[in-house]
Amino acid sequence: MIKQNFTAVVRKEEDLYVAECLEVGTISQGDTLKEAISNLKEATELYLEEFPLPEIKMINFEATVDVPVM
Repeated sequence: MIKQNFTAVVRKEEDLYVAECLEVGTISQGDTLKEAISNLKEATELYLEEFPLPEIKMINFEATVDVPVM
């Protein structure tokens, strides 16, 4: 079994944490940050069992954007 790293973005929405896998498009949630990430991992694994990604070499870049806010 090959392991691949994916990008997870987590945001706080009221009383839940919502986690999204950017490359796959899976989304999950949890009461804690740790639970949201764990649920996202499980959701992504189940999704990829049904809909495998084509074998491509992925290169991830991380950037932040400064936006003026009034």
